[in-house]
Amino acid sequence: MSSSTDPDHFFQTNQSLAEIERKSLKSKNKSGNPIRLPSKILAVIADPQCPYEAVYVAESAGNVRRVVVDTGGKGIIYRGPTAPLTSLAIDSTGSTLFAGCWDKSIWSWSLSNRQPLLRYRGHTDFVKCVTTLRLGTAEVIVSGAADASIIVWSMETAEILHVLKGHTRGVLDLALDPSTSDLSNAPAGGLQEAKVFSAGSDREIRQWRISLEKCEQLDPETPLLVHETSVYALHFDDDGDLWTASADGTAKCLSRFRNFQPDSTIQHGDYVRAVALEEIGGYVVTAGRSEDVKVWDRGSGELVSTFDGHYEEVTGLVMLQQRCVSVGIDGTIRSWGLTHEELANAKAQDKKGFEKLEAGDNVSKTRRADQGEQSGLTEEEERELEELMHDDD
Repeated sequence: MSSSTDPDHFFQTNQSLAEIERKSLKSKNKSGNPIRLPSKILAVIADPQCPYEAVYVAESAGNVRRVVVDTGGKGIIYRGPTAPLTSLAIDSTGSTLFAGCWDKSIWSWSLSNRQPLLRYRGHTDFVKCVTTLRLGTAEVIVSGAADASIIVWSMETAEILHVLKGHTRGVLDLALDPSTSDLSNAPAGGLQEAKVFSAGSDREIRQWRISLEKCEQLDPETPLLVHETSVYALHFDDDGDLWTASADGTAKCLSRFRNFQPDSTIQHGDYVRAVALEEIGGYVVTAGRSEDVKVWDRGSGELVSTFDGHYEEVTGLVMLQQRCVSVGIDGTIRSWGLTHEELANAKAQDKKGFEKLEAGDNVSKTRRADQGEQSGLTEEEERELEELMHDDD
């Protein structure tokens, strides 16, 4: 018997039909000069060789792709995995690319010739985050996974050096403390240890001291508990303060001088998946499930601008000097200028760009109202049916 995945072949509520139509209309917008890829984008990092021009993105199709933001060039692809890639990192020499994968491993490639190198196997569930650092003369990888563990690896041999336990649920992000990982200030023999912060779906932020010989958790009985639920992202700013993004709808600045207690809170609303800092103008950028990219004044905490372009959840942000690049489940890469002049013009430009889409949406609402009358279901019955259809979510 043949089967179908076409949504038109299945019964759908007016609410689900309305959502499909909304996304279809919004997908036509050109805000942020979208670069479209064939699959969902789950992570983004800047290209260290061209930090103001290009990014690497991780795709759900299992590819890593280098994209030149200004030209839209996207022909350099790193292949191998057949499962979604969740996270990206590049070693300190700029020669090797790493990607965490749903297949429970970390993949690596030569940046220059795109050939696959070592695979790092040891996690028992999805790898959710990966970063790299140099200890002495050795390059190491640190990864976190849905199995609630953090693993420290030898980059050269793929040997597991340490397995760190502390989180009770999946580890979602890692961040190197810049005060302990800045190679420009390292002694002659190189850095001998570094501090790593980890965040998880258990809402905890934990701190670890890592060296080649041993690892230890700092204050294991008192992890940082500053959010109501999952912490998706960690990001250090130029002052050494730690910014967080959480499913509780907020982004927070944890002050180094207050022992990483909250100094300010940004009320983004809905799940916040990513946070980035524009240091020149003093802006904080947040994004997540609400689809929009919001820019905030760091000093006052006031909302400066909202960029509305993505039509699915935004999964990552990265700064290219005074430009923010966002990626999302909609498979698009969009860029947003953050100079004073660009922000001053943003609201007017976005309003003009969406006038036609809003007009079309009003027509759609009328059509959906007519369809609701034809269905014979009351508004309350529509809601009950929608809840039943999503009981397994």
